[in-house]
Amino acid sequence: MIKTEIIIKNDTMLHARPASVFVRESSKFKSKITLIKKDMHYNAKSILELLRMGISKEDRITIQIDGEDEALAFKEIVAMFNKFER
Repeated sequence: MIKTEIIIKNDTMLHARPASVFVRESSKFKSKITLIKKDMHYNAKSILELLRMGISKEDRITIQIDGEDEALAFKEIVAMFNKFER
């Protein structure tokens, strides 16, 4: 299992369009990908779960990835968050 915490720097980080891109990319991996906000766990492969998170600027989010391709998934997911931050 790999875990890391990030701070959201972008106002629109996981609203509808970026969330759909995030779900599509996350779904390419076999590993379970979970986003955690304030002790609530959300499936990163579900658009409804991500939108329900209500992510805002300056929120602290933990990314947790567990599975056979977790290292590659971690690399790609973190890169995606960095891309959205621009």
